[in-house]
Amino acid sequence: MSGTSVRQEELRRAVEAFWETIPPLWHRVRAHIRQVASDQYSITVEQFHILRHIRRGEGSVSELARAKRVSRAAISQAVDALVERGLIARAPNPADRRHIFLTLTPEGTALLEAIFEETRGWMMELLAPLSEDELQTLLSAMQMLRRLL
Repeated sequence: MSGTSVRQEELRRAVEAFWETIPPLWHRVRAHIRQVASDQYSITVEQFHILRHIRRGEGSVSELARAKRVSRAAISQAVDALVERGLIARAPNPADRRHIFLTLTPEGTALLEAIFEETRGWMMELLAPLSEDELQTLLSAMQMLRRLL
């Protein structure tokens, strides 16, 4: 086998390993977040994602609808429920009162952090059986993927 063929085979194996690992892992993480969000904090996954997007700076219904690729009406309904729960607040833009900013309330920030912390702990338990060398290998692989993507 030539060097090019060996390289192509390694790349093919890496792609196959990615597909066999990352989507199932992400599915488990999402399922865990869904369970924590609904069971412990009585919010839907959609509401959780809206809180996340607002924290990242997407602060209007239009921005959220674009980011989530859903209608403004669907986002507005979820935002109304989160405002009612005291997790986000609306504030008019002083320069254009038709534009409303969405921000996390302290309660919304605390809820989001609690879900992330719970999920972080669950993931740490999941990775705990790995040896130090395996953890270092995993960390290196994640850093390489982050650099590529």
